[in-house]
Amino acid sequence: MADLSDRQKYGVRHFASNLWAARWLLVAAMVAVFAVFFLADLPWLVIPGAIVILLLVAGLTGSASHQRQEHGRKSREPGELHSLSAENLAAAVTDPLIVFDDGASIIHANAAALAAFGDLPAGMSLQLKFRAPEMQALIDASLPGGGSQSVDFIDKLPVERVYRVTASSVGHGSRLHVLLFKDQSEARRIDRMRADFIANASHEMRTPLASIAGFIETLRGPARNDPAAREQFLQIMQNQTGRMARLIDDMLSLSRLEMKPYLKAGARVDLKQVLDSVIDSLAPVAGENGLAIERQFANGPMEVPGDRDELYQVFENLLENACKYGQDGDRVVVSIEPGDKGGQPGIDVTIRDFGPGIAEEHIPRVTERFYRIDSETAQSRKGTGLGLAIVKHILTRHHGRLSIQSELGKGAAFTVHLPTN
Repeated sequence: MADLSDRQKYGVRHFASNLWAARWLLVAAMVAVFAVFFLADLPWLVIPGAIVILLLVAGLTGSASHQRQEHGRKSREPGELHSLSAENLAAAVTDPLIVFDDGASIIHANAAALAAFGDLPAGMSLQLKFRAPEMQALIDASLPGGGSQSVDFIDKLPVERVYRVTASSVGHGSRLHVLLFKDQSEARRIDRMRADFIANASHEMRTPLASIAGFIETLRGPARNDPAAREQFLQIMQNQTGRMARLIDDMLSLSRLEMKPYLKAGARVDLKQVLDSVIDSLAPVAGENGLAIERQFANGPMEVPGDRDELYQVFENLLENACKYGQDGDRVVVSIEPGDKGGQPGIDVTIRDFGPGIAEEHIPRVTERFYRIDSETAQSRKGTGLGLAIVKHILTRHHGRLSIQSELGKGAAFTVHLPTN
């Protein structure tokens, strides 16, 4: 039985023992039957019947014994979990997990922990690896005598990550303990972004509301009988309410985009038709600012997968910004041509103005919500600070990118890169 497992060896021995006992029991029973029939002088023809009965009883006894053995085997199957190693259990966990002993020395770290924290060799002291005070206190509390505890831990290198770390013992009376790290970075980032958005939106709404409230108070007081002042104040109030309406529309657009994280598959959009429609709709705005819109479209079809309304909104925002902020350049150029970024075929749409341009330090932040290079200029030109944020969000849904090139005094070029498949 050298090739059998311990459980199999035990089962074989137990079965052989039961079989040996059953044989001796059957022999004793047959001897007893012969004795009874011989002493009682009963007919010998009854003996075969008695033997059959004894065999049936022995069979039932063996069946019951087999059932007890099967029940015992099944009751022992959960014990197979004890044969699983710490490495097997840790590998099944997708979050970083570290197994350590009573001396706070690492026994095993799973692949997620190695990816998050680098080399974690067996025998390394946890207290030397994690020097943050909250981690030191957590490790001490998880050693013998302590229960399950949790803390928030911020790992700043190589990039800042926020973890919810839980330390607990592996079973009652075990000398093994685990640290489980749940990454909270994305949730924290979203919470911070939501808080910043609410604060910025509140500020943007408060300014026109305060202006309107002040003019109403003036009209009901000193300017009650002044027609010229009343007309001027009413015009300003109308402009402020229009600004709030645009701000609300942009916030609703962002909200709708965030509620649709996945792009509907299968639709193809002709970018030439979209750009023609956008240029025609914004021609009056360009004329008011003394600008001419030039088309530079490459030959051939220019189709990409996507949502037509959303792509229309992208190019409308970009062209409207070019007309508002590039009015010193006399013209805006809209070009479309095949592109190849990173070996992926696509289409590039560039909207270039020849206005004052954007300083280099502002370029990385112009797509942030409510970020303005010049707040006074943006407000006077009816900007909400959300247009480029909407553009970036839509392009992310379309697996596209936005690149910006600008030089002070020479205008700015906003290029949209969209994949063709």
